[in-house]
Amino acid sequence: MKGLHFWLGALALALLLPAAAVAADVKVGLMCPLTGKWASEGQDMKNIVALLVDEANSRGGVNGRKIELVVEDDGGDPRTAALAAQKLASAGVAAVIGTYGSAVTEASQSILDEAGLVQIGTGSTSVRLTEKGLPLFFRTCPRDDAQGKSAAAAIARGGYKAVALLHDNSSYAKGLAEETRAALEKAGVKVIFYDALTPGERDYTAILTKLKAAGPDLVFFTGYYPETGMLLRQKKEMGWNVPMMGGDAANHQDLVKIAGPEAAAGYFFISPPLPQDMDTPEARNFLAAFKARHDSVPVSVWAVLAGDAFKAIEAALAAGKSDPEDMAAWLRQIKALPGLSGALGFDAKGDRVGEFYRTYVVNDKGVFVLQPK
Repeated sequence: MKGLHFWLGALALALLLPAAAVAADVKVGLMCPLTGKWASEGQDMKNIVALLVDEANSRGGVNGRKIELVVEDDGGDPRTAALAAQKLASAGVAAVIGTYGSAVTEASQSILDEAGLVQIGTGSTSVRLTEKGLPLFFRTCPRDDAQGKSAAAAIARGGYKAVALLHDNSSYAKGLAEETRAALEKAGVKVIFYDALTPGERDYTAILTKLKAAGPDLVFFTGYYPETGMLLRQKKEMGWNVPMMGGDAANHQDLVKIAGPEAAAGYFFISPPLPQDMDTPEARNFLAAFKARHDSVPVSVWAVLAGDAFKAIEAALAAGKSDPEDMAAWLRQIKALPGLSGALGFDAKGDRVGEFYRTYVVNDKGVFVLQPK
């Protein structure tokens, strides 16, 4: 009987030890598009956050607790994002990073808010995301009204007088088009064309023909890089040499692959700085570590902003703010937390504070060249 008691006790101890080890971990959720047309964005988001988690754990974790990254694929689709948010809400995570695309993020917001989880969006710039008053929602990217003002300023500096605005009816692109139109009107610049295309199509010659007939001296397409690349290529094929610009959703090297270097040459866009143009000590150290692991650097700033979101969550946890309301209150009071893309801070609505937008021009080799301020 004593032997039986011994073995039962040993078995109970063996069962308890793994449970204690698991309980000591803190889970952080990541929603990102690992499939779909934005899969390259999502893969970089995963790789960046995984690297930062590994670095944190190599330092002993947060307050002695190792960090476990829980990743869910949102497919770049609102319906899939809702399912991903539900899975993360059931996974026992302390907070959620993500995601890319305003409409995709919006589909997850109420689910994560009702679950009482802090969410930090990364590539989701639609104004309304932080105008809802959700107390646990933040974002590391700027919002469309700030971008609209920066876009209008760039257009005015370029001396353009008759602008065509084209969007894709997504929350992000339509919002940016509306904000830019309002800013251009205030600046006295005429918007002579305003319409939308259908994303995902292979032939945009019909809308390009309509644009050409309007006679603009600049086309500003506010949508994403896959459609931007198609527009540039087909505009070149029809022999129309009007200048074209974009917003920060065009900030991806795949744009040149789709358009071709010749068609992309001269295209310009406004965006937060590309990863290779980030010059903070944190960014330099991160880029060196990322290149050592993946033999490349991230191609998009939006993936890097997922790393900033992790940095904010890690700092909050290190400050002992694991309760969602305490974490949210702590995040709102920071103004200069060292991040990958620069100093991190949030206002009362959860929006990132600070000015980030710069202008890039694509050269004849397909390289994005940062322009002087």
